[in-house]
Amino acid sequence: MSPSLGRASLRRSQRKRKPENNDLDKRLVTILDPTSAASEAYRTLRTNLLHAFVDEPPKVIVLTSPSKDEGKSVTCINLGIVLAQASRRTLILDCDLRRPIMHKFFGMPNIHGVTDVLAGERELQEVWHEPLTGLKVANAGHVPPNPTELLSSQSLSELLSSVREEFDYVLVDTPPIGLVSDPAVIAARGDGVLLVVDAQKTRKVVVQQAMHNLNAVGAKVLGTVMNNVMPSRGDYYYGSNAAYQ
Repeated sequence: MSPSLGRASLRRSQRKRKPENNDLDKRLVTILDPTSAASEAYRTLRTNLLHAFVDEPPKVIVLTSPSKDEGKSVTCINLGIVLAQASRRTLILDCDLRRPIMHKFFGMPNIHGVTDVLAGERELQEVWHEPLTGLKVANAGHVPPNPTELLSSQSLSELLSSVREEFDYVLVDTPPIGLVSDPAVIAARGDGVLLVVDAQKTRKVVVQQAMHNLNAVGAKVLGTVMNNVMPSRGDYYYGSNAAYQ
């Protein structure tokens, strides 16, 4: 199993309920509370990424999870923020074309986005936003009737090739791999995958199945990110131990 790249903790009240739209901005902990332990957790994850792969640093990183509500999108946005804060040119692509959420974090419009770029109707520069210096975010755009077919097109390969040259890091938010095949399709074209799991509710067998799906397409799993680590179990401890054997 892949190493655990980091552990992040959310407040107890955040863990118990699914956030409403107006709560999503509160998940930007790296902006709202940069001195918190949670913000430090994301910075540690950034450090692990920057130094763990010196010889072949991954540039296009796909984020997924075994199932829904495990914090992959929150991890994606906060990791993007701390990478930009470290002066890394960072792009976030919302490739969850079924339940897009990136636009809600910063209250951005989702009229045009990745779907328009893949369909050849817009250039990427026309649809991205820059909510922070050094961080660009391309929202998903309208939900297409055929997301898997659109993501399987040659257009995605061409898009990833172009942004790989322009940015230091490209973070790709995708649906849970245990629900649809979209993440596997994208992961096969990226440089690596971060698998986000919930330390309290994610079952070992589900993680193993997610790993099997990723390995089946030849994806390189960079490691796991564990959310909701309880204080009694040692919040904010980081190591190279396997999260699941």
